[in-house]
Amino acid sequence: MRDHRQNGISASAPPRRKRRARFSRDDAELTLLSLPTVLWFIAFCYVPLFGIVFAFKNYKVKAGKGFLYSLFVHSRWVGLKNFEFLFRSPDLASIIRNTLGYNLIFLLIGVTLPVGLAVMMAELRSKRLARACQTAVFLPYFLSWVVISYFVFAFLSTDRGLLNSLIQAFGGTRVLWYQEKGPWPALLILINTWKTFGYSMVVYLAAITGIDRSLYESAVIDGATKWQQTRWITLPMLRSIVAIMLILNAGHLFSTDFGLFYQVPRDSSSLIDVTQTMDVYVYKALMQNNNYNYSSAVSLLQSTAGCLMMLGANRVVRRIDPESGLF
Repeated sequence: MRDHRQNGISASAPPRRKRRARFSRDDAELTLLSLPTVLWFIAFCYVPLFGIVFAFKNYKVKAGKGFLYSLFVHSRWVGLKNFEFLFRSPDLASIIRNTLGYNLIFLLIGVTLPVGLAVMMAELRSKRLARACQTAVFLPYFLSWVVISYFVFAFLSTDRGLLNSLIQAFGGTRVLWYQEKGPWPALLILINTWKTFGYSMVVYLAAITGIDRSLYESAVIDGATKWQQTRWITLPMLRSIVAIMLILNAGHLFSTDFGLFYQVPRDSSSLIDVTQTMDVYVYKALMQNNNYNYSSAVSLLQSTAGCLMMLGANRVVRRIDPESGLF
């Protein structure tokens, strides 16, 4: 009886498939195609990771010896002593306030304004006008902060600036823009928005282009207006890409664009209360003290905090909408 059941089971079992070759020709071609990208990531993303050692050592150069000997043999371990450099700063409160405050505003604007402009761009009937508008909006993204800082200086210069010339033409007195810290938070937010929102708008516009047009045709047949089509079709379809952009931007809450806060204000000491962020502070300390250990320690803190913020944002998004998480 037992043999009969075993024979019945074995007879009804599906035949075994032939095992596929472990490495086929297609796999070899795909591997060769991905090899340059893999080598790039290894060279520029993984090899530099050994620089984390700077954050836990007192780096000293040994005369007549190489860099690796000076770092791993001659320099002594100091534990977490290099991290005290940031936490002992008397300006720590203003540094964290500026870093988080600006980034939260940038995050809010980067989610709302580009989406709205992308929706409006998608509704333009003239393709030529749409391309011209997209180019005009996207062009500032390719400009460096050094170039933008000269544009800003041409407007705000005390002697020959365009704004001061207009103020004097209407009978007013010149404003020392690089010494008045009051308008600079709004100026920095405006300049950053002007430079960066074009990239996000193009991403959202590409997502809108990929939406099935039959959904809009069905909505038009049902009598839906443009606003109703945007509210019930476009915005829900953009939910996933908005969530991904939000998660990625959350990873940069503790780091700022150095060019925006250093080049644009021209390193004015009068504006230090509203322009000094974590990256600017580390750069100035590095230039004054010539200490690589401090900058490595703060960079490690920024990277760790950014990773935790990105993981937290992804978890929150997945709780709200499980299908919109990045991972």
